[in-house]
Amino acid sequence: MTITADHGYDDLPRLMSRMTGDEKHDFAATSTLDVLWMLYDRVLDVTPERAEAPDRDRFLLSKGHGPMAYYAVLAAKGFVPEEWLPGFGSYDSPLGHHPDRVLVPGAEIGSGSLGHGLPLAVGGALGLRAQGLTDPAVWVLIGDAELDEGSNHEAIAYAGAAGLDRLHTVVVDNASASHALPGGIAARFEAANWSTATVDGRDHAALYEAFTAPHPGRPHAVVARVEPKNAR
Repeated sequence: MTITADHGYDDLPRLMSRMTGDEKHDFAATSTLDVLWMLYDRVLDVTPERAEAPDRDRFLLSKGHGPMAYYAVLAAKGFVPEEWLPGFGSYDSPLGHHPDRVLVPGAEIGSGSLGHGLPLAVGGALGLRAQGLTDPAVWVLIGDAELDEGSNHEAIAYAGAAGLDRLHTVVVDNASASHALPGGIAARFEAANWSTATVDGRDHAALYEAFTAPHPGRPHAVVARVEPKNAR
């Protein structure tokens, strides 16, 4: 097994194309690609060598259905070997239709049940604070449809009240929520004392600026808007 980490952004489509089979959830994957790349390439303080380090940044993929972009980025950054990709979703592959933290190097949680990732991230940020680990950042990527789940509403309210300023949420907004007010995602977080930014989810410069914006004393939410799911 050989793991290399010399891939760039332009190589991600090739890496994703190596994953074939049913239940690909292609759009769920491609909607997250730019966000994932910018986080792993320029923001997250975590590497394959430091994947278990106590002071590493944590990234939680709550939008776990259609994880091909996640697997491609993990392969590009050397967390998993590229030769695992063609086996995606097969019986004996560690790369399942939803990531498994026990099987996928670098994965912090097993995901798939919508609405679980943000509460887990809140707990993770609270746990790091309790241990006196103030440097590691906790990032969680969720889909706009997950905000239909009440567990996220409770997590948003608690994190803002607790001032969890090492907590960061990226909401990939592809207009797939059933009960959302269009354009109202950021306002939902702001009402609970979060810092927010809304940007084009394909614009790397805008994503980086939003991801690195200071937010002392408050958690931070970035709404990354991409093509509407039903427009494809």
